[in-house]
Amino acid sequence: EKLEDYALEPGKSAMDLVLFRDALFHVCKIHRILMQPRGNALLVGVGGSGRKSLAKLASYVAELKCFQIEISKNYRLFEFREDVKNLYRLAGCSNKPTVFLFDETQIVSEVFLEDINNILTSGEVPNLFPKDEITGVLDAVRPDAKKVGMGDTQDQLYAFFQERVRNKLHIILCLSPVGESFRERVRMFPGLVNCTTIDWFTEWPEDALYEVATKQLEEENLGSDEVKEAICQVFVTVHSSTSTTSTQMLQQLKRHNYVTPTNYLEFVSGYSTLLKEKRMEIGDKANKLKGGLQKLDETAVQVTEMQV
Repeated sequence: EKLEDYALEPGKSAMDLVLFRDALFHVCKIHRILMQPRGNALLVGVGGSGRKSLAKLASYVAELKCFQIEISKNYRLFEFREDVKNLYRLAGCSNKPTVFLFDETQIVSEVFLEDINNILTSGEVPNLFPKDEITGVLDAVRPDAKKVGMGDTQDQLYAFFQERVRNKLHIILCLSPVGESFRERVRMFPGLVNCTTIDWFTEWPEDALYEVATKQLEEENLGSDEVKEAICQVFVTVHSSTSTTSTQMLQQLKRHNYVTPTNYLEFVSGYSTLLKEKRMEIGDKANKLKGGLQKLDETAVQVTEMQV
């Protein structure tokens, strides 16, 4: 229901997800993390394993606004800091619970991670607001600070603002464990691990692969349900055997071959495309043959008449 509601939200694009058991577990885990005070998540898995989609869905279920940066050609540290300022204003001044979804493809500069590490560990990004902007921020939180009995000095108001940001801003990081960069980042920025709850996105189980294939081939007419089930099972077997062979390849040749869920989805959709092509090709041949036979019948009738 929530997935359907998400598709109807203005400004949100529909996500065509198959919510198999494993995906539901991940949604529940992320939701539980977001419901905790200062709950931040680190989603570790290879690209295409559904980390961002499930994070967006979990944020929607938790009724939190999900924010993502939009990388353009000229997106640098200045633009990133502006986005972080907007997030701080949303969480600190407007008191709105917000999720900041950050993906490894958006790491244009390692400084981005340094800022995120600071937000996770202390909640403060050094020199984020210049002096002319900080006054406006403090004025915005002054009435709420008075209500809870906080002092009126600049330091006390700023501390109240920081505290509110830490409570209202949840960070979800999507990183891939592939290669050296993940290890280096975790070593350089320990807050990524120490201040987050880690959720590992491992390989999809066989029942998940089967469900996805069934959903993808829902509209296809393959003669009978038995045939459709058998074909879906073939997809599962092929994908699983590729993963097994990749492990053997790593042991024997020391070469990595990553088999991701994206490959599987392409494999299933590739089958559907090929099916359409072959149906058209065979259909055209059948029509030609039908036309030829018709012409032969007509000719036979004409020849009989001419013989008379």
